[in-house]
Amino acid sequence: MHAAADGDSFAVSALLGVITPVVTRYCRARLGRRDLSYVSADDVAQETCVAVLRALPNYQDRGGSFLYLVHAIASNKVSDAFRLVSRERSEPTADVPEPALGDNEPERMALNTDLGHRLNNLLGCLPATQREIVILRIVVGLSAKETAEALGISSANVRTSQHRALNKLRALLDREAER
Repeated sequence: MHAAADGDSFAVSALLGVITPVVTRYCRARLGRRDLSYVSADDVAQETCVAVLRALPNYQDRGGSFLYLVHAIASNKVSDAFRLVSRERSEPTADVPEPALGDNEPERMALNTDLGHRLNNLLGCLPATQREIVILRIVVGLSAKETAEALGISSANVRTSQHRALNKLRALLDREAER
């Protein structure tokens, strides 16, 4: 990281090789397959990586994790994408092309869409920190230590919060199944 901040092109390339997959998974997890007009999760991930590179020369290592800065920038970029879409006031066209169905199974597409909505609703019932932990640990695939560094909390807190979040999700699913 320090060599990348000093302009070493090999270090910049190595740093991007490490953070790009993590940032891309995070953005895809947060933005999902929602119809966000002209904004895609991969575009937001790319903007995040560019913002990280721009912030790198001014970054002061205070003993914390660099991943915390990356997560903060990614979180802000995702929020910016949602704000941009909410302000979008374009008029829809009369002729919207049908999305191509790869396996031509409308029923499967409907079930997957319903499952995605149910999952979003369940995650929405969690407190913000627990939701972030579940997304970073399960969807993005970070370890407890990496998640702790990204959120600025301890690894033990990550594991405890993840356990509580998953128990709450199980209870919500059990209540839903009883209906």
